Amino acid sequence: MGRSLYEKIFDRHVVRELAPGQYQVFVGLHLVHEVTSPQAFAELRERNLKVRFPDRTFLTADHAIPTTSLARPYSDPLNEKQVAYLETNARDFNLRYFSPDRREHGIVHVIGPERGLTQPGMTIVCGDSHTATHGAFGALAFGIGTSQVRDVLATQTLPLQKLKVRRIEVNGRLAPGVYAKDVTLHIIRLLGAKGGVGYAYEYAGDVVSAFSMEERMTLCNMAIEGGARCGYVNPDEKTYAYIRGREFAPAEGANWDAAVEYWDSIRSDSDAVYDDRVVIDAADIGPIVTWGTSPDQSVAVDETIPDDNAFGTNEATGRRDARTFMNFSEGQAIAGTPIDVAFIGSCTNGRLSDFEAVANALSSGNFHVAPGVQALIVPGSEGVRKQIFEKGLDRVFTNAGFEVREAGCSMCLALNVDKLVGDQVCASSSNRNFKGRQGSPTGRTLLMSPVMVAAAAVTGKVTDARVLFGIN
Repeated sequence: MGRSLYEKIFDRHVVRELAPGQYQVFVGLHLVHEVTSPQAFAELRERNLKVRFPDRTFLTADHAIPTTSLARPYSDPLNEKQVAYLETNARDFNLRYFSPDRREHGIVHVIGPERGLTQPGMTIVCGDSHTATHGAFGALAFGIGTSQVRDVLATQTLPLQKLKVRRIEVNGRLAPGVYAKDVTLHIIRLLGAKGGVGYAYEYAGDVVSAFSMEERMTLCNMAIEGGARCGYVNPDEKTYAYIRGREFAPAEGANWDAAVEYWDSIRSDSDAVYDDRVVIDAADIGPIVTWGTSPDQSVAVDETIPDDNAFGTNEATGRRDARTFMNFSEGQAIAGTPIDVAFIGSCTNGRLSDFEAVANALSSGNFHVAPGVQALIVPGSEGVRKQIFEKGLDRVFTNAGFEVREAGCSMCLALNVDKLVGDQVCASSSNRNFKGRQGSPTGRTLLMSPVMVAAAAVTGKVTDARVLFGIN
């Protein structure tokens, strides 16, 4: 009987069985940022423990980093304290730190792949729920809590139970103007925000095979929003081409050849048995916009807000509460919803290809940000920011009225100075639309693709980007 990639990697990393169904699993790569690690490092000091494998532990500051200026000290004292303590921990425990002072920093899920740290066949953890991003490379990657960050620092292992595996195939061809963000939002809408609980998602099919590595990262990034513990794509030549030559990639020659041989071996077998299969027709996917306070509450841009009872009486109250909070009516068109802020960035859509798509759309006509709208371009890493300027994309953005900021998480979760104010509405390329997620308890978030955010920015309202930019 064939095995899935999940089973192969999990079994390879088991140290021992702790109890029936529970295993101690070795962690190949531990990524650390400033928000979920302070207590973990403090406990190491209290117990006089060292980091077990410093060469498998990498640090960056992303959540608290300001995007307006990197001058120290930062304007927010708490942000300065968080980053300074991360720097202290990196120094005291002799860990590799991607420093903002040296302009090495970026969102942890952007710089991991960018540096070649993320590789197929790995087990990867981080104190951040969107660690699933790294599964795009054929790795098992998932977020952990602060106590688990402590445990991995001290032992390089975690106690885990095996997950079920659901294979999600997206077949056919996406229509022009439909992007990876739309695909992942469509899947979450179809299966529900809790539909993946207890599962790992294996993404496959014609569309996923055709995706670039950056598109696959967007897809896997939001597996957690569908309730899955992790999501992954089987590695292929596209994966290897992306990794080759990067800073932490295997060296050319025998090391590279051995790595590729291993990477080939961990792909899911053609006769692998899955706990569930879902097949989706790409033709059914359009540009998606969320209308509620959960990523599964969404519609296509040309659709209307569903009736509260459309999905059964058990969900009616929650949907009614979300709709009321968002100030929508049943049957109201999502297109035409006014916005105040447009945010393009995050670990979901803060990579170069995201910004290139936006720049191409803006360059198709004489477009400018609508009066009264604040529009932000926030690169996912300093490396992405550098490329934006090298390619001249910054001029496209600034000429159109966007602000090009420093790299960081920014308005995705507002643990920095970038926040919504009052009941502002934000068209966002990020991953969560929870109440208060973007800094204001009454602020409202509409998730969509970067190009859809750009369309909303220049019209001041939710707009079908395909029509506005002539994408066909």
